[in-house]
Amino acid sequence: MAKTYQTLGEFIIDNQEDFQYSTGELSRLLSSIRLATKIVNQQVNKNGLVDDILGDVGEENVQGETQKKLDVFANETFIKALTQREVVCGIASEENEFFIPVEAKANSHLSKYVVLIDPLDGSSNADVNVTVGTIFSIYRRVTPDGTPVTIEDFLQPGNKQVAAGYVVYGLSTMLVYTTGKGVNGFTLDPSIGIFYLSHPDMKFPKDGGIYSINEGNYVHFPQGVKDYLKYCQQSEGDRPYTSRYIGSLVSDFHRNMLKGGIYIYPSGTNHPYGKLRLLYECNPMGFLCEQAGGKATDGYQRIMDIEPSELHQRVPFFCGSENMVNKAEEFMTKYPEDRIDYKELKKISLEKKE
Repeated sequence: MAKTYQTLGEFIIDNQEDFQYSTGELSRLLSSIRLATKIVNQQVNKNGLVDDILGDVGEENVQGETQKKLDVFANETFIKALTQREVVCGIASEENEFFIPVEAKANSHLSKYVVLIDPLDGSSNADVNVTVGTIFSIYRRVTPDGTPVTIEDFLQPGNKQVAAGYVVYGLSTMLVYTTGKGVNGFTLDPSIGIFYLSHPDMKFPKDGGIYSINEGNYVHFPQGVKDYLKYCQQSEGDRPYTSRYIGSLVSDFHRNMLKGGIYIYPSGTNHPYGKLRLLYECNPMGFLCEQAGGKATDGYQRIMDIEPSELHQRVPFFCGSENMVNKAEEFMTKYPEDRIDYKELKKISLEKKE
């Protein structure tokens, strides 16, 4: 039961019994993420005042994307917060090619959890003062406790997540997360550095009036997406819908959850399987979406049932208000040839490794 002026720390402790593996570890892990969030927030708020936090690093990350200085800072901050407090046994970041094993110190306990993180989602917007965010996903390891983590601990389908969340660094800073018992949002009071419960039991409206997609790539979209966009733009009933696209997944997702809408990043463009990462973006947002009464798919099947084949795998992503996603899927299923065969992709990935 949510309490008035309840802090994030109090909420985590009060709801610990809802988590089936309740040992206090997950609470400490979430507290580490909370700490890193406040440090990153402080730097984001200096944007425009501190010269050495703006602009590009001059290098590309493993995704082939130009790294921003804030990307590097956020990545290092979250990794440090998670490794120094011994709350995880492994970390995978969108900014790193390989996962990072975390060894326990002598006579200390080795955590059962791995974290996958997008440290600064939408960082290309940072230099123009547009909202950015952080996305995180938490799993229990599948390899034996006390042994080094392996890639199998990270390549789990989204339906195995035990917690996921995101942070929005906007006019106010919000941390939104789920442990499979609904979605709750906490707003940071910057004067005292404490997150307070501000949005209990967040829900997607069943219907919405917003569609979020980069229409500049229209010519490259699958035909099912083109047909759905025409449907969104028709003057009929409660349509046309309003087009709203920020370019930061957390921002578009957050708005659509509050107001009702659909977010789409399909295959096509320069990325044949879509641009968003399954493990760092789609699975955690899919978990949150479903817990908030929404729906998340690749246009054909549930996002969280996809078996990952690679650490930085990309997939198409449709998520938001249930009825809007269902309607989009109606258009997509008319073109079964555009459906991705993930079993075949996994088979190809395994053959490359061999």
